Amino acid sequence: MSKSDKNTSITPPNIFGVCLLYFSLYRKYSDYFIYICKINLNSMLDREDYIYKTNLGKAFCGDSLELIPQLEDNSIDLVMTSPPFALLRKKEYGNKEQNEYVEWLAKFGELIYSKLTENGSLVIDLGGAYRKGTPVRSLYNFKVLIHFCDILGYHLAEEFYWFNPSKLPSPIEWVNKRKIRTKDSVNTVWWFSKSTFPKADVKNVLVPYSDRMKRLIKNPDKYYKAKKRPSGHDIGNSFGNDNSGAIPSNPLQISNSESNFKYMSLAKKIGIKTHPARFPIKLPEFFINFLTDEGDIVLDIFAGSNTTGEACENLGRRWLAFENDISYLSASIFRFLPKEISKEKLEKYYHTVLNNEQIEIETEINLFSQAFKVEEGKQEYKEVN
Repeated sequence: MSKSDKNTSITPPNIFGVCLLYFSLYRKYSDYFIYICKINLNSMLDREDYIYKTNLGKAFCGDSLELIPQLEDNSIDLVMTSPPFALLRKKEYGNKEQNEYVEWLAKFGELIYSKLTENGSLVIDLGGAYRKGTPVRSLYNFKVLIHFCDILGYHLAEEFYWFNPSKLPSPIEWVNKRKIRTKDSVNTVWWFSKSTFPKADVKNVLVPYSDRMKRLIKNPDKYYKAKKRPSGHDIGNSFGNDNSGAIPSNPLQISNSESNFKYMSLAKKIGIKTHPARFPIKLPEFFINFLTDEGDIVLDIFAGSNTTGEACENLGRRWLAFENDISYLSASIFRFLPKEISKEKLEKYYHTVLNNEQIEIETEINLFSQAFKVEEGKQEYKEVN
């Protein structure tokens, strides 16, 4: 070895500096990495046989019993859906008879199970019903609950009750004519999970404090004294802390009166019949905020007018919509178009989708600052030739 070689020294890499660089890059672009991973996990998001798509999701026309098996296992963070209810009267959207309903819905639940991530959830909104010919309630929605837990292996994470104060009195025979029952204004909403500890963060769905609680927070010494309650709860001084909102209850009061919303007004603009059984957007918004993070994948297997897809678009979640009726799916595109769109362009969009031709709706998303946050008022759409 020469003298010059002996004097040559090799500076070892600065391991701390390299680690710091990688960490800073991860912090800066973590939302983008999540985005890439989510796409790779779910080949359905890469498929080109969609009916329409936005930057955040795709709508597919077909039977969910055939589409669900095509999903990757462990790829869906939340299934948020409202299947056709087991009502006595046949509806145009294809509801099943009560005696066959549980087994019919269980086919979907069985297929969904393996597609959920380990901390994923399935939320099902089910309306109540009466038994045929009598003022006695059907137990079908509770039978669904028992079957999904005892047979399919789901856990009941929590039961919710959606109270719709704007619901019309029904059924007419027992409520309006004979006046022997009150109006049915509550749906059961079952939150099923694959594991005992599904992803959930109640801090994302806090509700405003009551006036009394606001006074207590402002002056806790005047309105509150820490002590053990008769119920046995030992409530300390921290009860008066301001936590930016109150923990919501499992009865959810959400009025279903969206007659003036964009979907309805655009459908009316060109004389298109809307889906007759839509849930209000605030219902899926609650569970999407509660049970998912930005960039997660949400699926609706009975999409109808695609309220779930619109909620996801507003909240920065990837979404998939499965719907068997092309007319409902065609009208659902109104949710993603500008309210000021001309009647001529609106008709082109509707009939293009109705004829099974694809449409792509561009929505601006900033991946590198806040994952998939949709900038309000910046929806764009491509011309239909």
